[in-house]
Amino acid sequence: MTRTVVARRAAVLGKPIAHSLSPVIHTAGYAAAGLTGWSYTRIECAAAELPALVAGLGPEWAGLSVTMPGKEAALAVADAASPVAVAVGAANTLVRRPDDSWYADNTDVGGMVEVLTGAGVVPGAAVTVLGAGGTARAALAAAARLACSSVTVVARRPEAVDELRPVADALDLALTGAVWPDPARLAAADVVVSTVPKGVADPLAAVVTWRPGGVFFDALYDPWPTPLAASALGAGLRVVSGLDLLLAQAVGQFEQFTGVAAPRAAMSAALAAARAA
Repeated sequence: MTRTVVARRAAVLGKPIAHSLSPVIHTAGYAAAGLTGWSYTRIECAAAELPALVAGLGPEWAGLSVTMPGKEAALAVADAASPVAVAVGAANTLVRRPDDSWYADNTDVGGMVEVLTGAGVVPGAAVTVLGAGGTARAALAAAARLACSSVTVVARRPEAVDELRPVADALDLALTGAVWPDPARLAAADVVVSTVPKGVADPLAAVVTWRPGGVFFDALYDPWPTPLAASALGAGLRVVSGLDLLLAQAVGQFEQFTGVAAPRAAMSAALAAARAA
């Protein structure tokens, strides 16, 4: 059933952005939901350019997905924000409200909770996070929601861990810092979350001893598997990827932009087809 023919627009913002698969996911969702007037595009946009871009959007714009490096700028430009976006200090979602104001949210957090729960993570788990950037902030919030017993952040810069402490405090989460590299921290954790850029964690694959029965989540998905993910798979861990998170966070955005339940199966199938191609 066709729900609307009113032209509405959404897009993903970031720099670089040409690689983004978000248009594939959202466009498939619009088609499956009968939202024939909707379109979703990519817009190359640096963090400093985001405020002017958002201010210039017309009333047809329903929402924006925001990727690196604009997540902090997205939170700053919003008129109001969800508690989780405020706690994390970053937003990946801007929603146009009926009064033309912008509302910021962070669906990375809910998406990460969904992905980790699906992999079998239970309350009380000990978590190690590799990296201390924006995705690490979402991982901390996910750990708080999952009632994890402890969180250790292994960072290449010690001061980066200190930058995360206000986030942990806002989430009422005990945070321990460790200096990179520290493969022993991976061996001690029930859950390992890698948020570092491509190639950074590759050397750990040759030295880590994985904890049996653990979960490994790698925020990367291209190339896949990463050497560290391949190591975890070989050790029998439950492994999930950034592709799983990409879908989960997009579902949350789709529903906030459109007000319609997301056709997850169609969105997932389109993403899988795009990756296969």
